[in-house]
Amino acid sequence: MNEKLKQGVVNTLRVNRVSEPGIYLISGDETEVLLPNIYVEKSMQIGSLVDVFIYTDSEDRLVATTLKPYLYLNEFANLKIVDSAKFGYFVDIGLAKDLLVPKNRQKGTFTVGSYKVLQMQFDERTSRLIASEKYILQSEPKNLKQNDEVEIILYSKTPLGYKVIVNNLYEGMIFHSEVFENLRIGDKKRAYVKKVREDNKLDISLQKIGQKIDDNKIIEVLKNNGGEISFTYKSDAEDIKKVFGMSKKSYKATLTKLIEDKKIVLLSDKIKLF
Repeated sequence: MNEKLKQGVVNTLRVNRVSEPGIYLISGDETEVLLPNIYVEKSMQIGSLVDVFIYTDSEDRLVATTLKPYLYLNEFANLKIVDSAKFGYFVDIGLAKDLLVPKNRQKGTFTVGSYKVLQMQFDERTSRLIASEKYILQSEPKNLKQNDEVEIILYSKTPLGYKVIVNNLYEGMIFHSEVFENLRIGDKKRAYVKKVREDNKLDISLQKIGQKIDDNKIIEVLKNNGGEISFTYKSDAEDIKKVFGMSKKSYKATLTKLIEDKKIVLLSDKIKLF
């Protein structure tokens, strides 16, 4: 059970009393918060514990919900911009009330109907949750080393590659030379630490370092194309990346192995199943 109410996260609270608009939940310090009737279930009896998300309603009063938002405090998500106002824009976070992105927390252009990768933050000045395009991140990666598996969300495409948020804590980069699949801003993926740089930025790879590409990938593509496809050793690197999801170097090595294993046949203008 939570000692104090905390916005932006799941709180475990005790059912304290029943009222006309819903039930009142109480924290360890005896602060009450309303759980509206729409979220009340029969199992929620006086004295029972309930897990709820805490935020503020349209009148800036603390309120509880059993719904799960798209993101929690300090986390990131690709959120749809649903409305605008003089003081900012509103984004859908999966709850009854949309979350405000104040003007001073915006960096790029906001358009209703589009999406932005934003962080949920707590605004000390207003004591409310907000969404922000100005991220709060830790500057020094702790306990991360090469090949550690991490969670990432892509938030920007640059001439060098894709900027990503790593484990909701750090900034990282996937260089274009490391990308062998179609990526979009807002994608969430499992990835691997390739390198922790001297400036404490992280180089990220979508493949585990040293991991071999699955031989079955080429076989799978051939089966899906009637047993043959117009690719050879000389095929364009971008075409290989688009069709097989691997670098030309990995493709050529895999092709050689499949030919040696007599699983495929290489002709002058195509490869086909053996």
